[in-house]
Amino acid sequence: MKPMQGKLVVALEQAVAAPLCTSRLADAGARVIKIERRDTGDFARQYDEVVNGQSAYFVWLNRGKQSLELDIKNTDDLELLNNILARADVFIHNLAPGAVDKIGLDSKTLEKKFPQLVICEISGYGESGPYRDMKAYDLLVQAESGLASITGAVESPGRVGVSVCDIAAGMNALSGILLALLERAQTGHGQTIKVSLFDGMSDWMTVPLMHYEYGGQEPPRVGLNHPSIAPYGVYTSGEGESVLISIQNEREWQLFCNEILKMPGLAQQPEYASNTQRVKNRPGLDELINEVFARFDTSELTSKLKSASIAFGMLNDVAHLSEHAQLKRKSVLTESGVINLVDSPLRMGDQAGDFGAVPALGEHNDLIRDEFS
Repeated sequence: MKPMQGKLVVALEQAVAAPLCTSRLADAGARVIKIERRDTGDFARQYDEVVNGQSAYFVWLNRGKQSLELDIKNTDDLELLNNILARADVFIHNLAPGAVDKIGLDSKTLEKKFPQLVICEISGYGESGPYRDMKAYDLLVQAESGLASITGAVESPGRVGVSVCDIAAGMNALSGILLALLERAQTGHGQTIKVSLFDGMSDWMTVPLMHYEYGGQEPPRVGLNHPSIAPYGVYTSGEGESVLISIQNEREWQLFCNEILKMPGLAQQPEYASNTQRVKNRPGLDELINEVFARFDTSELTSKLKSASIAFGMLNDVAHLSEHAQLKRKSVLTESGVINLVDSPLRMGDQAGDFGAVPALGEHNDLIRDEFS
């Protein structure tokens, strides 16, 4: 039996943040009813057509759900939604702040009507403050939170290549919902959880923020180097391939000097004797490491690193990920046939079997209306 089996989740959701959260709940056995706009549905359905005519985002985040088309401004449809909520365990939405207030789906109203309900509201900037009503999409929040300013090469800021603000918000929502369900098991009462993209990314930006507020300097953009640990970054083998290494403590640094660089005295030299000094003198250190790495082909270099227990990784592209020996896959049924997705990063015990199917728009209209009308 899966841990969320028997739980009913109602999701008034679109795009990435809320659908990511509810996809994890569906994977865990919850019944997820996804409320979609009539005729158009979740706008993420139209993001692209790369997966046999379907959106990569949508098939990733909506497996195992039931799709119900509703017009929540229509009296009959709103009544149906309330009937479902009366039997639900979780209600999650990522509509704009205030969008649900006029139709009685705000948290205060729902808490009174359905005291058992765990409510989760996901917004861009939170329910209060001067940015409350600002539209907030992932890249905008990457920029507003300062993430883009510390990402990329020295010459210019950059975007993290996946929707990290949305994903962080979705995972925060998932954590909050699970904690609220644990508390409900003790008290019998649900509660409201509020999550925002900006708050989630601000939390992730704590270390750079502390460097600025307590150290007086923002972390510089250093490309594929770590801004505050050295050596921790990309170097080049004799074949011209990029190999990343990571030295996390002084024991590893001494080992790296002895076993890889063959310079046992280097670890005690003043300019390299501590991590702080190595960061300050990174250009000279990087030049020295690259000189040594250039003497070996890639396989010989990685073999030496592995034998010395030095952490390393290859700079792969997406094509390499597609064929990666460590990549786990799981199949899912979509409108256009069976496709392979990346397996869930969360595996509990022996949960064999495929993901639930990705629903067509309104696929479960009749079933759900018959059950809850």
